[in-house]
Amino acid sequence: MLRTRRFISFIVVAATLLLGVLQLSGVIAVAPKPHEADCVNCHLAGDKVTQANAHQLLSSQEVLCGQCHENALRLSHATGFTPTRELSKEYPLDWKGDVTCSTCHDLHSGNPGLIRGSKRGREFCLSCHSQRFFAAMPDGGTSIIDAGHLEARANPEPMVLDPFSTRCLGCHSDKAEGGPLVNLDARGIVRHSGNGVNHPLGMDYSTSARFGGYRPKGQLSKVIFLPKGRMGCISCHKGYTKKHGELVMSNRGSGLCFECHDL
Repeated sequence: MLRTRRFISFIVVAATLLLGVLQLSGVIAVAPKPHEADCVNCHLAGDKVTQANAHQLLSSQEVLCGQCHENALRLSHATGFTPTRELSKEYPLDWKGDVTCSTCHDLHSGNPGLIRGSKRGREFCLSCHSQRFFAAMPDGGTSIIDAGHLEARANPEPMVLDPFSTRCLGCHSDKAEGGPLVNLDARGIVRHSGNGVNHPLGMDYSTSARFGGYRPKGQLSKVIFLPKGRMGCISCHKGYTKKHGELVMSNRGSGLCFECHDL
C-alpha cells in the first residue's frame, strides 16, 4: 500500500513538472482570459502592483476594456462620468470619482460575467438608480434592465441577423404590449407598424453597395453602425440610451436615409 501511494505521488509530481516544461517551451499554449492576463497589460506598475498603485493604469478602463470589447462604449451602460448621487460602496468609483467598467465588474473575480455582488436584473440596477429613473421610460426600463450590454462578447458568432437586432426584436415584436411594433418577414424585411418605414435587415452593406445606389461604406457617418458589416436595428436606432430607440441622427428631409442611399 505504501509503495502504491509513493508511486501515485511520483506520477502526479512528474506530470506536473512535464506540464510546466511543455508550457514554457510553447508546446501547450495557455491563453489567459483578459482579466487574468499579465498585470503589465493594464497596470502602470507592471508586475509590481500593490493596493496603493493598482489604480494607476496604462489608459482609461474604457480604452483597456475596449481592446477586446470594441463596441462597449457605443452599446453599453454609460461610463467615464461622475454620478450625481452617492453609490453603495459595493460598487466603487475610480480614483477620479467616475463610474467605470469596474464599478459593476470585479475584473479579477470568478463570478459569472465578473459582476460584483449577488444582485442581478432589476435589483442590481436599483442599487444605483431610482425606480423613478426607469418609470420615466416608455417600457419601464425593460429594454435596458435585461443586461448592461447589448452584446459584450469580443467575437460574437457569425450570423445573418446580428445579436443586437435579435435582442431588439425579442422585445419589440413578441413581447410588446398591444401587439408587435415591428415584424420581420420571411424575406428579411422589417415592417414597422403605423407609418414606419419598412427596411431590409441583416443584409451585407458592402455586397449591396456593389449593385449601385449606395454611398461607399467608408463615407458613412460614424453614427451609422453596421454590426459585422450588416444592416441592423442599431444602424438607425440608438440602443442603450435614455432615449431608447431614438434615431441615430435626424431624418428631416430623409437625411438619415440619404446617409446610405445615393439616389
